[in-house]
Amino acid sequence: MAISDEKLGDFLDRLADRVPVPGGGATAALHAAQGAALLGMVARYTTGEKYAEHSETIGRIITEVDELRGIALRLADADADAFTAVAEAYGLPKSTDEEKAARSAIIGQALVGAAWPPAQVISIAGMVVDLAQALVEIGNPNVISDVAAAAESARAAAATARVNVEINLAGVTDEQASLEMIAETGKADAIIALAEQVTAAVREQIRA
Repeated sequence: MAISDEKLGDFLDRLADRVPVPGGGATAALHAAQGAALLGMVARYTTGEKYAEHSETIGRIITEVDELRGIALRLADADADAFTAVAEAYGLPKSTDEEKAARSAIIGQALVGAAWPPAQVISIAGMVVDLAQALVEIGNPNVISDVAAAAESARAAAATARVNVEINLAGVTDEQASLEMIAETGKADAIIALAEQVTAAVREQIRA
């Protein structure tokens, strides 16, 4: 069953259980999805005659955050599938040298596969934060706190996804894949910093 089709309580029960999946990678993706959903809500409250001058921008934001939400949900499932493959690889026989060599190669491939979904989540989180920044100045002030909530969800997504990439990278021997994923994790600091700026800007508006 896709994570998006689960009841929240059932998902949290699985998350709390002693099972390989879901784990941090899936939760990172769900953080990003929640951030995108919150921006969709704010944007939909920023419509009508009062916000007519921003209608084109708001329409674009709605389209983009809805798409990002869907991508993030698919990445949550991809992460769970990829980590299942890792768990199965570690369970392969290792009685002979041939089995050990095959097992090692399959584990390496599975770890590369497991690192990619959270690496992609980092990019999704960055796009969510960028769109949150765009809504800070034009969003309906009655729901402006949700822009900060979205930014904080995206910040959590980036930070959580980064550490999930890093733990998988520890076992990756493919140099090219390692370099590509290191480049993805390198984006996280800027995303986190911008998310903090968005939250600060929202709090400043609230206090004004």
